[in-house]
Amino acid sequence: MKSVLFLCTGNYYRSRFAEELFNYRVEHSELGWVATSRGLAIERGVFNVGALSPCAKRGLAELGIVPRGATRRPLPCTTTDLETASHIVALNEAEHRPLLRERFPKWANRIEFWAIDDIDLLSPALALETIAAQVEELITKFRTTRHPPDGRAAIAARR
Repeated sequence: MKSVLFLCTGNYYRSRFAEELFNYRVEHSELGWVATSRGLAIERGVFNVGALSPCAKRGLAELGIVPRGATRRPLPCTTTDLETASHIVALNEAEHRPLLRERFPKWANRIEFWAIDDIDLLSPALALETIAAQVEELITKFRTTRHPPDGRAAIAARR
C-alpha cells in the first residue's frame, strides 16, 4: 500500500482535514493509497483546543464524514514519516518550505507544495473547499498514473 503524507504547521486543521477526506474518498476503492498527516511545528499551536480543529470537524461533517482520527492529538513530523511516505504534500509552500529547510533540509525540494493559507489569512470555508479540490486532483492523478510515482522522486526529477 502506498501512502501520502499531508503536512501543515500544527497537524490540527488543514493536514488533518486533507488526511480524513483523502481516506474517506479512497476507502472503498482499489486505489491502494492511504493518507497520514503530521505537523512541522506543533509547538506553535499553543492555542489549539482539543485533538482536531473545530473548523476541520465542521467541514468534514458538512461532507458527511465522521473523522476516524477525531481523538488523535496532533503529531510532529519525523524523518521516518518522510522516509516512509510514497508522496508528500505540504499545504502551504510559503509557510512550510522554510520549516522544512530548517528542520528537514534534505527534504525541502522533494515535496509537492499546495497554496492553502492558514485560518488567519483564509476563511475556513474557502480553505477547506480548496483542500477538497486539491485532494480530488491528487486522487485523480494517482488513479490515472499506471504506476503512481513516488512523490519525492517525481518532484526531485523536475528540479
